[in-house]
Amino acid sequence: MCAETPDDAYGFAAPFRAPQGSPIRELFKYVGRPGMISFAGGYPSKDLFDREGLAKALDAAYRSDPVACLQYGDTAGAPLLRRSLARLMGERGVQCGPDDIVVTTGSQQGFDLLLRTLIAPGDTALIEEPAYPAAIAALRLAGANIVTVRTDGDGIDVDALAAQLDAWPAGAGRPKLLYTVPTFANPTGATLPRERREALVRLAQARRIVLVEDDPYGELRFAGNPVPPILALADACPGARDWVVYFGSLSKIVAPGLRIGWAIAPAPIARRMIVAKQTSDLCTSPLAQETARHYLDGGGLEQHLRSILGAYRSRCEAMLKALAHFAPNDIEFSAPQGGMFVWARLAGGRDAGEVLKRAIERNVMFVPGTAFFVREPDASSLRLSFAAPGEAEAFEGARRLASALSF
Repeated sequence: MCAETPDDAYGFAAPFRAPQGSPIRELFKYVGRPGMISFAGGYPSKDLFDREGLAKALDAAYRSDPVACLQYGDTAGAPLLRRSLARLMGERGVQCGPDDIVVTTGSQQGFDLLLRTLIAPGDTALIEEPAYPAAIAALRLAGANIVTVRTDGDGIDVDALAAQLDAWPAGAGRPKLLYTVPTFANPTGATLPRERREALVRLAQARRIVLVEDDPYGELRFAGNPVPPILALADACPGARDWVVYFGSLSKIVAPGLRIGWAIAPAPIARRMIVAKQTSDLCTSPLAQETARHYLDGGGLEQHLRSILGAYRSRCEAMLKALAHFAPNDIEFSAPQGGMFVWARLAGGRDAGEVLKRAIERNVMFVPGTAFFVREPDASSLRLSFAAPGEAEAFEGARRLASALSF
């Protein structure tokens, strides 16, 4: 048998010499276990996919223009889909035209393209904490100096951020960007109030920091009053929109398998993102784009949202009622107004990673909160996703989790 070639023989680039995979995806090996109930994945319920509607959209796309579906397309995105997305953004309160939109292969690609154009190794990037792990990983691989921003139950503490910037060390490189998921955040489920959004965009403009608004969950509101996207509010402050980059996606609200996301960015940034995309995948799948366009133009999204919002509300309520019933003194949480996640803490400072081991033995999973921190994790925190399990599973999963806590 030949000796295995050591890793260092290949001369990997610095970010990949000792890469760390997603701690969430490491849990996927348990998903297929018979009887397992997963609160771990941040993905839509397979039971709620609009299979019939998407099949009709796919058929309509191919019948209307099979060549457009099968040939290479415009790197910035199919013009008709960009028109449909501009209309969708108008419904969200954002005024834009098709030429303002760059279609991406999921919103995660959009963030990767932005980092390739904006962040050089050693540049400083701000990120809310706790935060979306894939955003943390992308910043690390870009070689960014990651600095965390304080949050509370409503998202970024803008006053604390302003004080943090005021105290920025002399001679240190200014932060280039700030990443946030302001609506039903991953992992906390928090939604940044309107007044904080307005203050945040003014602060970003004044400090010349690119404010990255990642908005995959904004349409998943099942309680409370809607809050406009940060990008929509930026129009009230002349010049502020030049410092906001918005990422949208159909992954959470329609189907991840479409891999359709989009970016709205200031023109100088958008042009460079398109060049970066040319060297990445040339263009997002034209077949997927045409399918998405027919689905949106045919009213599929509106009908689908009406269906899934009621289901997500019921699943969230089932989980929270069960936790309150079975473990009233063991776990603390607050009810979200939408999205897919409940952020919780274990009483008494117990380690969520240790509890997870007992939970897996009882066929229920969650994500320990340590996955969402950059440097100093809260070991007692955890993220629970109510989107994928059915209502009965949500209740039973909460009962099993309470059993894992009873020691």
